[in-house]
Parts: sequence; structure tokens; C-alpha cells
Amino acid sequence: MKKGNIAVGIDIGTHQVKVVVSQESESGGMPTIIGVGNAESKGLRHGYITHQADAIRSIHKAVRQAQKASRVKIDKAFLSIGGVGLSSFVSTGTTMITRADSEITQLDVDNVIEESTLQIPSSVSVNKKVIHTIPIQFKIDGKSVMGDPVGLKGVKIETKVLFIMCLEHHLSELIQAVEDAGVEIIDVMASPLAASLVALTKPEKIQGCVLANIGSETVSIIVYENDIPVSLEVFKVGSNDITNDIALGLQVSLSDAQKIKHTLNDGGGSGHPKKKLEEIITARLSDIFELIESHLKKIDRSGMLPGGIIITGGGSGITTIEDLAKAYLKLPSKVTRLACDDTKMQCSDSDKIRMKDSTWAVAYGLCVFGLHSDGIGTVSSGRGKKMFKMGKNKVLSWFKQFLP
Repeated sequence: MKKGNIAVGIDIGTHQVKVVVSQESESGGMPTIIGVGNAESKGLRHGYITHQADAIRSIHKAVRQAQKASRVKIDKAFLSIGGVGLSSFVSTGTTMITRADSEITQLDVDNVIEESTLQIPSSVSVNKKVIHTIPIQFKIDGKSVMGDPVGLKGVKIETKVLFIMCLEHHLSELIQAVEDAGVEIIDVMASPLAASLVALTKPEKIQGCVLANIGSETVSIIVYENDIPVSLEVFKVGSNDITNDIALGLQVSLSDAQKIKHTLNDGGGSGHPKKKLEEIITARLSDIFELIESHLKKIDRSGMLPGGIIITGGGSGITTIEDLAKAYLKLPSKVTRLACDDTKMQCSDSDKIRMKDSTWAVAYGLCVFGLHSDGIGTVSSGRGKKMFKMGKNKVLSWFKQFLP
């Protein structure tokens, strides 16, 4: 097995650390998963590290499991970044075309993207690092152009760019923890972006959709149109809030509330009034969908995404969630599941039981990105100082092929 044909994705969530080892498919399709590992996340809150030593132990445990399952030594990996420190901003830039014959060059494209970077307000960018730069639209002399503008002619070039940012110290601490666990980081990717690579279909992304990942302490969303991400947002609410509501509403312990929630997710009875439970759960889910709807209104996409809302993550197992999403957002709704026998995910026999749900989407999406993008093996050094530039350029080139 050639090392260059293998990619490792590490997803460090508030609830669990997940590691996926995948191998490039001989047919050129989605990578085959050859090993996974997971461990309870300790030392994290809302996606950021609160206790470094505990976080390192959790990462090391998950990595060891994945190594044992895959029989591959894990010393390099792709890492996701999520949590409340993740955000996005859309900025525009305009520059004059430099060549005398008015032909647009790559330098002009780079210049106009750099100009859009300079237009990000300091209030938005303070303490943050841009990890992904994704052009949404190009205009030449005020007219929209399809695809890459290089080679076309004009006087002025404009662009609209999605910048995905994270709190710089959160990312630095995350990288430090992974590298202290013995794994060097090749590149980073925003968690919602990584999940979208495997949880969404191309028609959904072209027509327009929103992917909602309901985690333990956060809900992250990413909105697509014309096969390009146009917005990303993270809300400080998650499935743990449902557990807390059940504990308060039924006056039971948190551990009992967690068991009740899991029982309902599995379709069983809880021994408590069903109507009361539904009211508690519906109230919290309503809050989540109202936050999503408010964001869609903010970006003028409310009720305008034919691909609908696709729900993933640990909180997606609630039986009524599809109907609630449809009612609140007035959009088609579905819960995505990454079963190993699905065409989206190929697993070795030993991992078919463990890869049961879409909570693995982020780690697997990192593997897809790693195997299908350039730069594998170009490992950053010095605690990720070089990596920020790598991530920006690699994702830019990844999305160039999909430019509208």
C-alpha cells in the first residue's frame, strides 16, 4: 500500500475525537475507509481546548485505535476546525486590469482577491485567521462571467469572495495538541466544509441547499449555491441543550435525560409521558431552526433553496426533526446518513458496524479533500505557521473548477 494513496482525517469535537484512515479507490471514486478510531473528548468546550493535557490524551487514544484498525502508522493528518470561533464574511474587491492589451491574467485575479481581503472590517477580523478564501462571483466591466476569468478581456475586474475564518489562538492550540499527540498536520479545513464534501450531492449544491450539523454544543451550517459555498455560520446551541431541557422538564438527572433522549432516537419508549417529551424537544429544535431561518433571511436565501436543508451530526437522530425543519424553514428536509454500504462511503468489513451515522462525515470529508487535492505530503512545520497559507491556496484551487 503506497503511503501517498492514504489520507487521515482527524475531527476533534466537543463530544468525541474521530479519526478516519482512508485509501484512494482504484476506480477513482470515493476513498475506501480502512480504519477508524474514536475517543471521548476531554478538555474541550464549544470546540476549543480548555485543558491541553486531557485533549492530547483523547487525541492519542483515538489515533491509536485507528492505527490498530488500519495497520497504518499515523504520523501526518488533515485536521478540521469548528466550534464557536468559526465564522464567515463575504467581501468584495475591484481592481483595474494591468495588461495593455486588456487581457486578464492570474495576477489580476490574485490582485482583486487581495483587494477584497483588505475590505474585511477590522471588527470582523480581529484575533482571527482566514483559513479559506473562496471566490463566489467575478464580474468584468460590471457583467458577471462564468468560470475562470483568466484569458478574458476588459478594463475592470470585480469579485465577491467568501472568507472563512477562525479564532487564531483556538486553531494554534488545536494544532499544538495534535502535534503533541505525535501527529503532524498537513492542512486544516473548516468542519462544515469538510462534512459537505460527503454529506451533500452535486445536484443539491448546484440548486442551492443548507447543510446543518447538529453537534453536542454547537450547530454549524453551510449554504451552497451553484456548487459553491456562499455562507457559513456557527450557533452556540446543540443537542446537549435538549438533554438539559429534558432533565429540567422531567426533573431527572442529566445521565437519565441522556438515556431518555437516546431511547427516543432509537424509536423506543422512555417510560415518561410522550406528549411532554415531544413538547420539550420541539421547543429546543424550534429555537435551532429559528436561528437557521434568521441567518437565511440575513443572506436573502429564506425559502429559496430548492435543495432544501440536509441535517447531519449527533443531534440528527431525533425522529421528528425532518418534519420540524420542513415546517419552520419551508424547505425540503432530510437527514443524511453515511452508511458503509451507501455509495458515498466505502468501508472495509471490520469498520462497517462502527461507521453507523453521519457524525463521521467531517473526518471522512477530510480524507476526501486530502486524497483529491494537491499538496499531499507537503507537510507544514513549525506548529502550523506555513499551513495557513497552504489551506487558503489549496481550497481556492479546489473550488476554482466549480466557479459559476
